[in-house]
Formats: sequence, C-alpha cells, structure tokens
Amino acid sequence: MNGNDRSIVGLVMVAHGMVHTYELSIPIFVSIWLTEFDVLRIAGMELAVTQATLGLLVTAGYALFGLGALPGGIVVDRVGSRQLIAACLFGMGGAFLLLGTASTLLVVALALLLWGAAASVYHPAGLTLISKGVDERGSGFAYHGVAGNLGIGLGPLVTAILLLAFDWTTVALLLALPAGVAGLYALRAEFDETAAVDGVVTDGGGTADGVDSLGEFATASKQLFLGAFAVVFLIVMANGLYYRGVLTFLPDLLSGLPGFEPVALSTLVPGLGGGRTLNPERYFYAGLLLVGVAGQYVGGKLTDRLSPEYGIAAVFAVLAVLALAFLPVAGLGLAPLLVFGALFGVTLFTAQPLYQAAVADYTPADQRGLSYGYTYLGTFGIGALGGALAGAILTYADAGALFATLAGIAVVASACAFLLSRRL
Repeated sequence: MNGNDRSIVGLVMVAHGMVHTYELSIPIFVSIWLTEFDVLRIAGMELAVTQATLGLLVTAGYALFGLGALPGGIVVDRVGSRQLIAACLFGMGGAFLLLGTASTLLVVALALLLWGAAASVYHPAGLTLISKGVDERGSGFAYHGVAGNLGIGLGPLVTAILLLAFDWTTVALLLALPAGVAGLYALRAEFDETAAVDGVVTDGGGTADGVDSLGEFATASKQLFLGAFAVVFLIVMANGLYYRGVLTFLPDLLSGLPGFEPVALSTLVPGLGGGRTLNPERYFYAGLLLVGVAGQYVGGKLTDRLSPEYGIAAVFAVLAVLALAFLPVAGLGLAPLLVFGALFGVTLFTAQPLYQAAVADYTPADQRGLSYGYTYLGTFGIGALGGALAGAILTYADAGALFATLAGIAVVASACAFLLSRRL
C-alpha cells in the first residue's frame, strides 16, 4: 500500500473497530437487562420485560443503525467521509455516557436510539472512503473487516471482563471513553478521498458532487435498483436478518446449555466475594465473534481473486447448513460446540467483504455513498428486524424454530448470489 492507502486504512480500521465494539457489547447487556428490569414504562403504559419486548427495544436502536445509513450515504457523497466518521465516533461515545446513567429501561431505549443514529453514518462513509481512495481495494476491505471483527470480538470480551468488577452502568461509562479519543484522531487524519478513481467530479475538496435534490435522489435510486444492485440489496438484507437473528439472543441461548452454568468467582479466586459470577456463555460469544477476524480477512482477499458472486453463494449455503446443525452439535457437549462455534464465527463474517465488493462492482463511483447507504439500510436497518424476529420466535416457539428460520434466510441469499453469477 502507498502512504495514502495506509492513512485511510488506519482511520477506517480504528473507526470500524469502535462501531462494532459498541454494537456487539449490547447483547451482553441484554442478558443483564432481562433480570434487571421487570417492566418498561412508556406513555403511561407498563409492558412486562420478556425476550420479545426487549428484542423490540434493541431492534429500535439497531434499526436506526441501518436506517440512518441511507441519508448518511447521501451526505458522504456531498461532504466526504472524514467529518461523518468523526461525528459518528463522538455520537457513539455520548450514547454510552447516557446508557451509563440509565436507571430505567426507557433511558436505556433512548441511549440505544442515540447510538444507532450516530453509528449509522459510519459504513457508507468508511466503505466509500475505501472504494474511492484506496488503490489496493481488496486489501483495504480485508483490513477494514479484520478491524471490525476485532471490535466485534474484543468489545464483548472487554465488556464481560469489566462486568466481573463493575456493575453494568459503570461498564457503559468506561466504554464511552475510547470513542472520544478515536473521534479526535479522525479529525486530524489527512488523505485524498478520491485517489483511487478516475473521472469523479469533485468540489475541490476531494468530495464528489452526489445528489442535490429529491428529484436527483429518486433518479439515482431508480438507476441503482433497475440494475443488478437490486439483487445485491436482497443479499445484504438477508445477511442482516441472519446476522442479527443469530447474535441478539445468542448469550441468553447459550446460558441454558450444559457446561455454561455460572461459576462463582470465589471458587476461582479464594477470598473474592460479592456474589459475582463468571458467565461462560459471554466468553463463548466473544470468542465466536473474535474468530470472525479470519473470515473477514479471507473474504477480503477472495475479492481480489474471484468474482464475489460465487463466494457469496457458497458462504450462505454453508451458513444454512450450520444453522440447522447448531442445536444438534450443542447436544454433543462443550468440546464439539467450541469447534463448531469457531467454524460458525469464521463463516458468518466471510460474506461481508464479498458483498461489499459486489456493491462496488455494480455501482458507479459518483453514487458509491448512496449505494453503501442502501446497502447498510438493508443490512442493519431491515436486518435489525432479525432481533425482533428472534425474540418473538424464542418467546412463542423455541430455538429449533429460530435456527430453521435462519437457515431459510441463508438459502434465499445463496440463491440470489447464484442468480447474479448466472447473469455474468
């Protein structure tokens, strides 16, 4: 990589890691909120806290994470990436400061909404920056994905470790601090945002003209969805439903399995009291996410070596099989589940660099921000419904029904990718 590539990749790695640190620490807190709060009081009503109601609450925050990606994509085509990335980081830090002061579930909900709104602009800003500013695009996506998975895995792990010593509100306050530091770093970063593309009209500051009106927005959107990008959008939407559906309640699901019983810290460290326990499911969850680093790296490198359509079709076919196998493997004992979890974590994240590259392949450079805005509207906006879907299925059916549903979603994504490959 040249110096400009390294500067861009360094920034997006820091920011991407931060975004997913916060995103995937939330399911760790979910298992606590299920026991911490009995009711949700809102507008004079009281709702009992169940997996279904808490799933809807978390889905609202995650939905904004995706819904804000579309306006974020429009703005990034106008003003560039650096300012939006900095705003994202400062906003996420503020959201977790609010979360740390929460005494009711309503405040928790407000903090999650603020986090979702702030985090939503990152992916269109960061991915547009890579696709337009980095010459070694495949490697840029790979390192970007690796950093995201480090946040995805280390965020929950750090959260779980901090919970051994502090209550959850103190942990939220501590987690808010790194985002402020990263935001300051984003403001100081210097690079050429369009170094890797030719023929992009800029405003003199390195940003493309983008869309100026609702009419232009409608025209640009129509052009995107009349082409193959419509099929890519179905793929990323299915990916979001699968991703959120499997991860939102995974720590809670694992806690009911043999081998995941809480362990009193006093049995591990004599003299350590306070009734605190070590919860193995939190560390399994963090480990599953952390090994996704390998999947992100492999997926990124594959985009330089084969058409992403073939990789996407294969990865989602495997994810369908893994969803159906999850509970049977869990019944075999802890050791087989650990091996299976590593395979599951790697496969789950291999798809992301592949569909990110597919977006770049099927969209023009001057609409790249809008394209990634739609991409993460599908992945994290519509995909956020996976959390509500999972909560409803677990409340009114069982885990077997959940994993069968996830397998069906993966089959749809694989079929869409196969359709793209036939188009080629």
